Amino acid sequence: MTQDFLPGLELSRIFFAEAVQPILTHHFPELPYSAGLIGPGSEVQGFDTPQSMDHDWGPRLVLFLSEREHTLHSAALDAILRAELPTTIRGFATNFSPTGTGVRWMQPVAKPPIDHNIKVMRYPTFFTEQLNCDPTLGLAVLDWLIVPQQVLRELTGGQLFHDALDIAAARAKLRYYPHDIWLYMLAAQWVRIGQEDAFVGRCAQTGDELGSRLIANRLIRDIMRLCYLFEQQYAPYSKWLGTAFARLDCATQLTPIFLGVLNAQDWTEREQHLCAACESIAQLHNALQISQPGPTRVSHFHDRPFRVIQAEQFAQLTRAAISDPAVLALPAHIGAIDQFVDSTDVLSNPAIYGRLKATYLDEVRH
Repeated sequence: MTQDFLPGLELSRIFFAEAVQPILTHHFPELPYSAGLIGPGSEVQGFDTPQSMDHDWGPRLVLFLSEREHTLHSAALDAILRAELPTTIRGFATNFSPTGTGVRWMQPVAKPPIDHNIKVMRYPTFFTEQLNCDPTLGLAVLDWLIVPQQVLRELTGGQLFHDALDIAAARAKLRYYPHDIWLYMLAAQWVRIGQEDAFVGRCAQTGDELGSRLIANRLIRDIMRLCYLFEQQYAPYSKWLGTAFARLDCATQLTPIFLGVLNAQDWTEREQHLCAACESIAQLHNALQISQPGPTRVSHFHDRPFRVIQAEQFAQLTRAAISDPAVLALPAHIGAIDQFVDSTDVLSNPAIYGRLKATYLDEVRH
């Protein structure tokens, strides 16, 4: 097996076209199925590098069958693929290490059987297990809010290579938040910024330089996540937050400013760069024309010597543009799950999402 790097999504497309599809056409010519690479994995988002090749990477894909066809054919499909897949594709092993280790890696073999990494999944169960609802039927307001953006990015990213089941239609329904939910999340993100922006100076004023830096860093992350909302792109989890941000239109303008914040040696310099960032996002917000315009120049935080963008005004203006009664009934400043939960164990556990609906419902009742 060669170690020359090939982007994983391209490798999977080749794997399907040259190895998997011919086997399916020969043995199951009438079988309706969809196939592609979606879901978890850096290569699904185009973020993979040669380092990615060490685990959960290689010739792999997801094969979707209807509930009925999965019951009838999944075992036979798996057996035929094991027996007939080539041992390599473009020099990469199609055989993988055992599944019991938690992660899998390419493991060359001389001949079949091939312990492949083709997941034969039920559709739409593959989606409902991650969303706690059926996307073919559409998502209600609370359904949208309890699913992490990382999951939505995984389900809408990657590529379908064959789509007899019209999974593309379900993916299209997940492409981005409905308008008023988007506004609700924008308002909540502005609130997050307004709750801490004055503390960069206040911490430093009390001699807490470390605290000032930590809050500045948090503000950068919150501003970045606001920018994802501006450009209607799902924000990935922390490992890829900066990588994906670099692909946003506003990154060229904001990245040097963020680096200035991070490299600042005192709070006044730090605040100066943060003010530039906040004035930039104020202009970006107003350019969207989704609400009445907010201030584009920083001003003092009440009568204290700290300059802020008055983020709460943007939150109020954005919320005022919401017309959907179901969205207006939500607690004003909670936002979506990513905006009030920062635990990987929660955000990566679909079994918990449904229980989070109670958080919203309890707030609405009170």
